[in-house]
Amino acid sequence: MENNIKILAFVGLAGAGKSSAVDYLTNQGYPKVYFGGVILEAMTEAGIEHTPENEKKFREDIRIQKGNDFVAKRIIDQLHNLINSGQHRIVADGLYSWTEYKTLKHEFPGELIVVAIVTPKHLRHHRLINRPHRPLTLQEADLRDWAEIENLEKGGPIAIADHYIINDGDIDNLHKQIDSLIEDVEFKK
Repeated sequence: MENNIKILAFVGLAGAGKSSAVDYLTNQGYPKVYFGGVILEAMTEAGIEHTPENEKKFREDIRIQKGNDFVAKRIIDQLHNLINSGQHRIVADGLYSWTEYKTLKHEFPGELIVVAIVTPKHLRHHRLINRPHRPLTLQEADLRDWAEIENLEKGGPIAIADHYIINDGDIDNLHKQIDSLIEDVEFKK
């Protein structure tokens, strides 16, 4: 049974379309784990307000204090809980760092499929400025890119992804690419 498990992990810089891709799959009934949710939950536990500035600082500080695999360890627990409840096709939203990638690859050998959502910078930044939830200014979007690449090792998982989706069109184009991908990797339930 264990060898039939597939975890589809989405990576990409902010505004690339990871959440849109994940939402599309969760709306089809696939369960998910959310890397950012681990950070938000830990911020809430620490009594820290959810703002872009606080999130950036907390994302970096928690990894310094508790290790770069802090989020991955919590995600692994969530994944095992889903697997133990009978789920064999799981979506992972927002794999961040090289350490998280290596930790998950070690824990789920042959079961983790990494998909990088790649979008031109100007389009990602336009999306971030105009998104309804936690919008960023152009300067904040630039700073977030740099911080994620330099401080959170985010480039590695994007560079070594198993599959790429170029998200430079409309939402229907993104959905078609996801449909094609889940056929190719035999992810369908």
